[in-house]
Amino acid sequence: MLKWRLIGAFAIILPLCGLSWLDFYYNFGRPGIWLFPLVMLLAVMAAEEVLNLLRAKQLHPIGWSCHMGTFLVVMAAGIPMWWPLSNVPDQTDQAQWTLFALALGAILAIVGEMRRYEKPGHSMIHLGLTIFAIFYVGGLISFVTRLRVVVQDIPDANAYGMLALLSMIVVVKISDIGAYFIGSNFGRTKLVPRLSPGKTLEGTLGGLAASCLGSYVMFQWVGPWMLGSPVESIPLGWLLFALLVSPAGMVGDLAESMFKRDMETKDSSTWLIGLGGILDVLDSMLLGAPVALMCWEIGIIGPGR
Repeated sequence: MLKWRLIGAFAIILPLCGLSWLDFYYNFGRPGIWLFPLVMLLAVMAAEEVLNLLRAKQLHPIGWSCHMGTFLVVMAAGIPMWWPLSNVPDQTDQAQWTLFALALGAILAIVGEMRRYEKPGHSMIHLGLTIFAIFYVGGLISFVTRLRVVVQDIPDANAYGMLALLSMIVVVKISDIGAYFIGSNFGRTKLVPRLSPGKTLEGTLGGLAASCLGSYVMFQWVGPWMLGSPVESIPLGWLLFALLVSPAGMVGDLAESMFKRDMETKDSSTWLIGLGGILDVLDSMLLGAPVALMCWEIGIIGPGR
């Protein structure tokens, strides 16, 4: 099992490293231009996995409205990456456009249910599930997208944006790895056995410690190398970043476990060898990204506003 996990991990890490390198050095003044198509692909695949999980319990939200709503939300979050004009919207405008896209997604879901309405009993359930899927996938992935352009109009914006994105990924993923290895070898106290029998308190503490180490490396070593100067932050900002983002990622992991358990499904799909589906890979980032963006927005990490 570990061998297949490692194979699946390398199948993700190697393309991500290649695209990140291109996006950092050859983005033509548009940070995110290489990574954004990958994010869009992952969003579409993740939305389909949510629909498949629901279909396993004979729940049938309208697929086209879910995919279209997800697509619109992620596109709105990525405006600075594809906007054809020179006056790229600022952070406030980007957030507004994302909210507009979420509202439009809800409208599409309502229209879809109105079109297929036949008799009482299911429309409200399917409508709620469609809106949930749009928010869970598109809404939360939009925070991942916005991390890449978290700062603008400063000389180091490209480096800060890449650092913001990679630091979030490193913190939540090294937390997953630390929790897995510590829990497998030393775990005794079950954390939430009804949701995920394999997760332990010892593993959680190990994951938290690993995330602190990962955050330190990113902000004390990698960040200064990318910027050519120390990363701006409050005192011990790297530590606070890890202590906020890592638990959020753990909650995201448990949330997806709850969804799968409720739908009585082991993996969200079988697209990735040893790792399950796209949601199994993204789950911790979906909730870790909003907290990471908050840390940058309020100045725990990054240049002051």
